[in-house]
Amino acid sequence: MRIRGTRRLVCLSGRTGLRVTRAQRRTRKDTIEFLPDRLYFTDSDEANELIATDPMALLVGFALDQQVPVQKAFSGPLVLKERLGTLDPEALATADLEPSFRERPAIHRFPGSMAQRVHDLAVFVRDRFDGDAARVWADAGNSDELRANIESLPGFGEMKVKALGAVLAKRFGVDVARGLVPPHPTLGDVDSPQALADYQAAKRAHKAEWSKARAAG
Repeated sequence: MRIRGTRRLVCLSGRTGLRVTRAQRRTRKDTIEFLPDRLYFTDSDEANELIATDPMALLVGFALDQQVPVQKAFSGPLVLKERLGTLDPEALATADLEPSFRERPAIHRFPGSMAQRVHDLAVFVRDRFDGDAARVWADAGNSDELRANIESLPGFGEMKVKALGAVLAKRFGVDVARGLVPPHPTLGDVDSPQALADYQAAKRAHKAEWSKARAAG
């Protein structure tokens, strides 16, 4: 799960994102040689940087990506971090998240249910992956194991398996994720603000065609 192309060594850790030594590089499965500086899923540069460098923030963003625009969902991790002070899974698992979700502007259209979903996600990451969100993919030896790991996350169905798999494969270069990439466009294809706009336009067109076909049937 290593990517060449930069001298910077980064530990893709759900807790820190700290630099690592060469000795750690040889022993840690979650060490890679490159991370994107940003994922262009929101209109906020700070939010884009957070979801690219903090694996727990990325998972929270995907958890929130339901019945709200992509920009709103993936801005949520930054807002939650600002209000709570951390995205550490242990802290999220033991905190009452609902007040932070309901504070205006609300983090999600459904603050109560999504606060519970993020809480459940944090509990799962804490208990199953020892609080290290990156282990969702770092511990997977092949695409089947990665699929099983993602499917085990609370609130992650088939669409999110494909979308997260595509992001991991195309934006982070995680080899075991390549088998999860679907043939249709996903967030994994978004590498710029314009690409996000193009992706959303294509998604709207696809939904319109699907609705028309369903009505005709």
